[in-house]
Amino acid sequence: MKNLTASLSTSKAALVVGIAFITSVLIVSLVDDVLLANFVVPGDTVALSKDIEANRTLFVFAVVGYLLVLALDSIIGLALYVVLKPANKKFALLTAVLRLLYVCILVSGLLALVFQFIDVYGYASIKLFGYIFFALHIFILGYTVFKSGYIPKIIGILLILASFTYIVFFVDLDLSELLEAFIMLTMAIAELSLSIWLLLKRNTLPK
Repeated sequence: MKNLTASLSTSKAALVVGIAFITSVLIVSLVDDVLLANFVVPGDTVALSKDIEANRTLFVFAVVGYLLVLALDSIIGLALYVVLKPANKKFALLTAVLRLLYVCILVSGLLALVFQFIDVYGYASIKLFGYIFFALHIFILGYTVFKSGYIPKIIGILLILASFTYIVFFVDLDLSELLEAFIMLTMAIAELSLSIWLLLKRNTLPK
């Protein structure tokens, strides 16, 4: 990891985080709202499996889109290490490692699904396992941001709160659609706030 980030300054790393995250949001929106717009809503795995078989080419394009997003996630993880290293090198490293583990798990799951080593049920289980690492990543990220002294504490608090919202993927809380939408929005706003702040304030970061 040191070799990959050695030549990257904190200001450039902040720029990378901001651009990569916003780009990933755009790609996910394209995949979900355009490519997969006619697929069954996730949750009905039987119907979703049938849709995948009926729209195999479209599904492969969607997978490529998600793989691009996961590649951007890897870049974000490495860049966050550089941004957070002045605050706490150990937590910065842990933040990056957890995000990279999440990426590795989801990439292996996606490829296994494409090559039909597993079915939709198997992929759902792998994805859920990956979310454990991502939620931990968001928590450590939030704590490190909060303690950094150079990134607003409110962003750290938002990230910590967002990390707990991932419980909705593991426990059936029988929430209303409005509350579920609010939780998903909290997840997005937390990372988006950090990304936008880093883009705007990248030149004020410690070297």
